[in-house]
Amino acid sequence: MRSNRYNAFTLLELVIALAVAAIVAVFALPGWSAHIARGHRIDAVAALYRAAQLVDTQGASAASLPAGFDQAPSTGAAVYRLRLTPADESNGGYAIAANPVETGPMRGDACGIFVLDATGARSNHAADGGAVAAATSMCWRDR
Repeated sequence: MRSNRYNAFTLLELVIALAVAAIVAVFALPGWSAHIARGHRIDAVAALYRAAQLVDTQGASAASLPAGFDQAPSTGAAVYRLRLTPADESNGGYAIAANPVETGPMRGDACGIFVLDATGARSNHAADGGAVAAATSMCWRDR
């Protein structure tokens, strides 16, 4: 005689599996988000150094950065826009700023705007002119 019982998950087993998945997601998502933000910051810093190398070889007389050097990452959707600022008494000839895109994933980042000048000085500024929440060394990874 054959049994009509099916081997399947019970509702209780399904609820337990979903609860375990939810707990793992609660702890994994903040770390994953922080890792993605760190990657975007690294892209911005690398783009600043590339643009500075270009300006140093071509001269600081350029009014703006060429395509491919004006955003980070250099291809695809921009997360940061790079802007060349003219010489003044403190920047040694030029400064390059990486501003987070208004609608991008880094718009509210604690590091704000990355700035690299001709003297090699690195700094961060808040987009609204206020204080930057994160330390410059944390943003530029000075370890």
